[in-house]
Amino acid sequence: MARSPHADRTKDAVTGGRGRGRRERPMVPDAEFGSYYGRPVLNAPVWQSPDVPGYLFLGGLAGASSLLGAGAAVSHRRALQQLTTAASAGAALASLGALVHDLGRPERFLNMLRVFKPSSPMSVGSWLLSGYAPAAGIAALWAQRDRLTRLAVAKRVLRCYPRTARLAGGGATAVAAVTGPAVAAYTAALLSDTAVPAWHDAYRELPFVFIGSAAQAAGGLALFAPRHETAPARLLAILGAGCELTATAGLRDRLGMVAEPYDRGRGGLCLRVSKALTLVGAVGAAVSGRSRSLGAMSGFALLAASAATRFGVFHAGMASAKDPKYTVRPQRERLEHRRTASGIGSAGSEEDTED
Repeated sequence: MARSPHADRTKDAVTGGRGRGRRERPMVPDAEFGSYYGRPVLNAPVWQSPDVPGYLFLGGLAGASSLLGAGAAVSHRRALQQLTTAASAGAALASLGALVHDLGRPERFLNMLRVFKPSSPMSVGSWLLSGYAPAAGIAALWAQRDRLTRLAVAKRVLRCYPRTARLAGGGATAVAAVTGPAVAAYTAALLSDTAVPAWHDAYRELPFVFIGSAAQAAGGLALFAPRHETAPARLLAILGAGCELTATAGLRDRLGMVAEPYDRGRGGLCLRVSKALTLVGAVGAAVSGRSRSLGAMSGFALLAASAATRFGVFHAGMASAKDPKYTVRPQRERLEHRRTASGIGSAGSEEDTED
């Protein structure tokens, strides 16, 4: 007679109370997970690269640069103001272009503006970006007013309506500075609102990752300004780098198995490159006051690190959506945790103890 494959396991019987004899509890091995023909449990987002990662990066750069540009205007750092406001306007326009290109048709973006849904990050973000981009453009023009006076039309407007021009320029700069941080951070809520495991489960840390990434990108860009005006940029870059590195480390620790896509594949590669460039750029920013060339190299490293972070997060999320284990196993663990917390499944434990 063939021997049962579980014969050795059933020998490990559990002894009951005194005089009750022996009772056997079969020890069944844990079943290995497998989805239907290995197909994904989730439908992965149809977002494409580089459109969506570029949209995430450019939006963060634009929003943080507006905040830095407003500070430069208040502290009378004219070159820094011109650089950051021009970058914010250009990045906002390019971000809109990347979003529209991914949508396929421009009217799809306009359709999102037909209604305003506070419960939808996409709706809120579309309205936010639509209001921010014109303000960033006007702020950039106001920062370049000295150069625009070479144009006859601009010179006439500034001479005939100086108060109106000052009010429009200053107001646009303030509006862009107030809405800029929201533009930099709302994309984290946009990703976390999906069912993609690596994004959804990281809802606590992802906003801090994106805010830190945006801050270091804006600070890195501002390092291309004259050295005597880059002190706020260096501080912002260092703080942003620290925020991103801390939040990313916390994300990996808390997510456990779901954080694997952040360490493997294309997502993991991008994030490792981002970490190395962030460290190099932050150290360079700290000492870049002594050399403009060093500041430029540090700025380039910080910009590249911020872009790599967005691409890494994007590819990690797409990888987690395609692998069913990142969806099912955490669900089973949460279900088992709730059962344990409520006492379900522990009824037989008292019978196995001695009187």
